[in-house]
Amino acid sequence: MAHSSSSFCIQYFLFLCCFVSLITFVVGAGNETDRLTLLDFKAKITHDPLGFLSSWNDSIHFCSWQGVTCGRKHHDRVTKLDVQSQNLGGSISPQVGNLSFLRELILLNNSFIHIIPPEVGHLRRLQILALGNNSISGQIPSNISGCTNLISIGVHYNKLFGEIPAELSTLPKLLHLSLYNNNLTGRIPPSFGNLSSLKILDAVYNNLGGSIPESFGQLTKVIFLSLGSNRFVGIVPPSIFNLSSITVFDVGDNKLHGSLPWDMGITLPNLQQFSIFGNQFSGSIPVSIANASYLYDLYMHSNKLTGKVPSVGMLYRLEMFSIHSNLFGHGGRNGLSFLCSLTNATNLKALSIGNNNLCGVLPNCISNFSTTLTVLAIRQNRISGSIPRGLGNLINLEWMDIGMNTISGNIPSEISYLGKLRILGLFANNLSGNIPPSLGNLTLLIQLYSGMNNLHGAIPPSLAKFQNLVELDLSRNKLSGVIPPHVMGLISFSLIDVDLSANQFTGILPTEIGNLKNLESLDISENKLFGEIPASLGGCVKLEVLRMRKNFFQGPIPSSLESLRGIELLDLSNNNLSGEIPKFLERLNFLQQLDLSYNYFEGGVPTKGVFSNASATLVKGNGELCGGIMEFQLPKCKFKKSQKGQKLTLTLKLIISLVAALLGITLVLLCLLFSLRKKRKENSSRNSENSLLNVSYQSLQKATNGFSSANLIGLGGFGSVYKGILDQDSRTIAVKVLNLLHHGASNSFIAECEALRNIRHRNLVKVLSACSSVDFQGHDFKALVYEFMVNGNLDEWLHPNPKQMMMRL
Repeated sequence: MAHSSSSFCIQYFLFLCCFVSLITFVVGAGNETDRLTLLDFKAKITHDPLGFLSSWNDSIHFCSWQGVTCGRKHHDRVTKLDVQSQNLGGSISPQVGNLSFLRELILLNNSFIHIIPPEVGHLRRLQILALGNNSISGQIPSNISGCTNLISIGVHYNKLFGEIPAELSTLPKLLHLSLYNNNLTGRIPPSFGNLSSLKILDAVYNNLGGSIPESFGQLTKVIFLSLGSNRFVGIVPPSIFNLSSITVFDVGDNKLHGSLPWDMGITLPNLQQFSIFGNQFSGSIPVSIANASYLYDLYMHSNKLTGKVPSVGMLYRLEMFSIHSNLFGHGGRNGLSFLCSLTNATNLKALSIGNNNLCGVLPNCISNFSTTLTVLAIRQNRISGSIPRGLGNLINLEWMDIGMNTISGNIPSEISYLGKLRILGLFANNLSGNIPPSLGNLTLLIQLYSGMNNLHGAIPPSLAKFQNLVELDLSRNKLSGVIPPHVMGLISFSLIDVDLSANQFTGILPTEIGNLKNLESLDISENKLFGEIPASLGGCVKLEVLRMRKNFFQGPIPSSLESLRGIELLDLSNNNLSGEIPKFLERLNFLQQLDLSYNYFEGGVPTKGVFSNASATLVKGNGELCGGIMEFQLPKCKFKKSQKGQKLTLTLKLIISLVAALLGITLVLLCLLFSLRKKRKENSSRNSENSLLNVSYQSLQKATNGFSSANLIGLGGFGSVYKGILDQDSRTIAVKVLNLLHHGASNSFIAECEALRNIRHRNLVKVLSACSSVDFQGHDFKALVYEFMVNGNLDEWLHPNPKQMMMRL
């Protein structure tokens, strides 16, 4: 008996030892499996710029590796793998399915690629699967349904495609399903209505279609239902509007229709965000919406909603109110009465009611909107009245668009108080007066639209302070004066669109326009600008559209426009441009429309590029053009020769021109040389003659014995002639002393000097000298010195008296 008892104890002890050894072996094997799995996970990582996995080596236990957490109960088993936001790249190792104790797999915000391994479905204990914001492709594995403890699935922002597996509806504990921003298609399985624990379903930005399942009305715990930006059709199941737990409801940007329940503001008391934009909902906004007092985002724009907009004065938390692009109003006189109720929304940030049919005077109460307002968009309605000056109170406004209404009056200078304004839309109203100079204080402005009004006066120089402006539209007003050069020179270099068309601007187009290096579109049509097109315009190398029609520009098209390689539309019609059409225009490969009509261009029309398309090119109204394609119906050019012949002709012309120029230069040089020599001879002769004629009053007075009567040999109309003998060479002379008291004597002296200076004749007495000086009494003295003729004068020889006749005989 004792022996039997002893034998049993030995056998029990041996069994216990074997069991403990087996357990130890299994646990040890499990530990090694987890370590090898992690190493394989690391091996599949191809990009680790932060060195996050550098600690994954044998120097420390794997439970101490970064991102690895082991369990409290099972100390050597991995329960959490978290490598989020480490910029890791590579694929997910299929071996991850061997981490049998894993509860959380968090790989989000990395660059993982390829597929979700089906082996993930082996993780029975898994509760959180976070793979969002990667580049994972393929389909969602249906065997994930094997992870029956899952409470959260996040695969958003990936490249997943295919249908949503219906098997996911068998996950009884699922609370959160995030599928947004993928390429998922097909229908949402109706069995999803069985996810009785589901609180969040986010599937926006996919390609899901079909109808929204009726079974969604069974999701009584859902608080976040977001199905926007898909292809859902039909109506929203009415049962969904009874899910009182919903705080966020988004079905925007689909193809849904129907109307909103009249009591939705009562049945959805916890509603915070309501988005149905971009569908075809009809009917009116339920008045009960005012009861949803927690509502802060309301997006109903781009539908077919009608009727009167109800008062929303109870929505104190409202921040976003967007109902634009509907059919509200239909001419009702008090269509804007709801605006004043929005003054109760103390956190209002955006109000967008444009593109409706709302009618009425713009109320002054909008000046009392919350100063948190950043967007005020009321464009394209039938709003009248003037712009309230109190709008300057909305100091945080960044976007104000009141265009396409019938608002009149001046632009209030108080708008300049809106220092954060970036977009100002005033176009297509009845605004008048000058552009207030204070508008230049809006230095953050990037878009200014004030076209299609009745504004007049000049462009204020203060607009040069728009250093961030991208688009400027002042078209179709009555603005005048010159385009300020400093405005064009100092205005934003980021400017891409300028429209000054249909005004009354005069003067030249400032050369500073070339400073706008990023300009893509320039329209200065229908003004009174003149002068040549500035060559600096070629500096706007990004220009795609250039309209300059109906001005008075003249001269040729500048060659610098060849730099506009990206130009698509060029309209220079109805100006006074002249010269030949530049050949470079046919080499602008992106040019699709060209209008050169009604100018004074001449010569041949190119045939390549845009000129090969008659529907894209207009050249009519230029009387001296020829050639071109047949559709232009222009006469043939008269001297059109082959390219080789043209080159030869040009060469010959060049040679002939050079030879003619050389001959001409040679001939001119010879003529100059001959003339120079002749002048030298004459000067030499004159100098020799002039050397004998150096006489003075004193010498003449001495030669004639003081102009004594004994030396008097004749009297004339303007003076007396004396005989004299010069001391210097004992030459006998005749001195004609002019009587300066006689009228005309001085002129006679000058005339006789001029007449006899260069005349030489054998029958005319030779003039030896002239003297113009003063006598000893200080009176003017003028005399001519002649060669003395011993035979008397010509008159005596032609008409002698009898005594003289006898003497000659």
